[in-house]
Amino acid sequence: MKIVYLLFDSLNRLMLEPYGSTLFNTPNFKRLAEKTVTFKKHYIGSMPCMPARRDMQTGRLTFLHRSWGPIEPFDNSFLEILKQKKVYSHLISDHYHYWEDGGSTYHTRYNSFDFIRGQESDPWKVLLTSPIERIQEKYHHSQNNINDKQNPYNYMINREFIKEEEDFPSVQCFKKGFEFLDINKDADNWLLQIETFDPHEPFFAPERFREKFKTNYRGPILDWPRYNRVTETPDEVAELRANYFALLSLCDHLLGQTLDYFDKHNLWKDTALVCATDHGFLLGEHDWWAKNRMPLYEEISHIPLFIYHPEFKDRLGQGSDCLTQTIDLMPTFLDFFKIEPPKEVQGKSLLPILKKEESIRDYLMFGYWGGGINITDGRYTYFCYPKDMKNQDLYQYTLMPMHMTKMFTVEELKGASLAGPFDFTKGVQLLRIPHKSKADTKTHSYHFPEAMEDTRTVMYDLENDPGQTKPVTDKKILKKFQEALFLLMKENNAPEETIKRMRESFNS
Repeated sequence: MKIVYLLFDSLNRLMLEPYGSTLFNTPNFKRLAEKTVTFKKHYIGSMPCMPARRDMQTGRLTFLHRSWGPIEPFDNSFLEILKQKKVYSHLISDHYHYWEDGGSTYHTRYNSFDFIRGQESDPWKVLLTSPIERIQEKYHHSQNNINDKQNPYNYMINREFIKEEEDFPSVQCFKKGFEFLDINKDADNWLLQIETFDPHEPFFAPERFREKFKTNYRGPILDWPRYNRVTETPDEVAELRANYFALLSLCDHLLGQTLDYFDKHNLWKDTALVCATDHGFLLGEHDWWAKNRMPLYEEISHIPLFIYHPEFKDRLGQGSDCLTQTIDLMPTFLDFFKIEPPKEVQGKSLLPILKKEESIRDYLMFGYWGGGINITDGRYTYFCYPKDMKNQDLYQYTLMPMHMTKMFTVEELKGASLAGPFDFTKGVQLLRIPHKSKADTKTHSYHFPEAMEDTRTVMYDLENDPGQTKPVTDKKILKKFQEALFLLMKENNAPEETIKRMRESFNS
């Protein structure tokens, strides 16, 4: 068995033609849907980028115990399991978060890896003698706030060195992927992961893709929406959306090159193809940009997934209505190689669904650490928030005390104690580190609950209200979902204080 795993970042399902989009053409995603099973009710697990990847690697939800952080010593990385079974894995990625403190143990789980530089705020190129003011003048004022957590300066500098289409990091990722296939396509027992940061913001694409989407905007570069409410003019909103469309068109093109390669070399006969994303992205829907700040609406939480397996060609071009999520990828990859998952894994292999449409769960749970705990059955979504978001009894449980771009401070660690073990830590106790609320400061991160808004507990009926605008008030349905939520939290060995927070929410 051989697998090519394509992982895009921030892929909005509602922008893809196989999921009903009529906004613009995504012809290669249409081609992909004809060659694969399209999963129609696939959801996120833990948010955002690296928590999602920890779910993918370990087959467990991690957001109840930990925010952004590394793979832990007790985690079951499916890549380590593949190594033990003599299956080779290779990562090609421009996703620079792998090389920060909070992602530092992910890429080293692969047998080998190739890092492409230059995306977003990757600290890549240096211009010590070039005045930053000259570069800043090219960009919209919203991208020039030095106090903003979304620091744009590295991106501005990196972009100075990305001129031709071949310079773009995502283009280089796929080129490297085809080089791997040229050398290794006739070998057996390998997984190639081609992972690109695109179409994650900033929305910077080659001009031939951008010129297809005309707007009336005539100002400086505007391609990086703030993680905030929509306050832009209609022309500015149109410009930001057009830049996302252009970048997604580049992704569609790169996907097309992959499909062409499969066709040319007939990889369909013995090579699986999986195409996924970590989460979606709001492009002005619900009057919000991006993610992290607001509830996990369908545009963020309900994501695309396509799977091709050479042994299940009779299902090609079909869709699945089974309820699935990112934790299912880990046991699925193991199942490709007929490897049993460890007992701690909670995800379910999706190969049985490829063989026969058959439900694997009734509910699933997703969310941010310290934020809302959300549950869906594919028909209803229920956002469940703590009573007081900004003053919670909240702890991180970890043996790897690192935030996104830095280690935990000495002051944070002074409050640590030992806790556990939990069901999934293999008898190991963890550091229990209290979260110091930053509700009254300007120093909080977008990955902590102090920055979240619109945090009310509410349910929506997706069948009759796909835009999630009309709350459901049926008490029988609400009670049913509350009971299911507590059962899922128990199955995930949720900390006692987390269960208490949610009970207080429902009783308030």
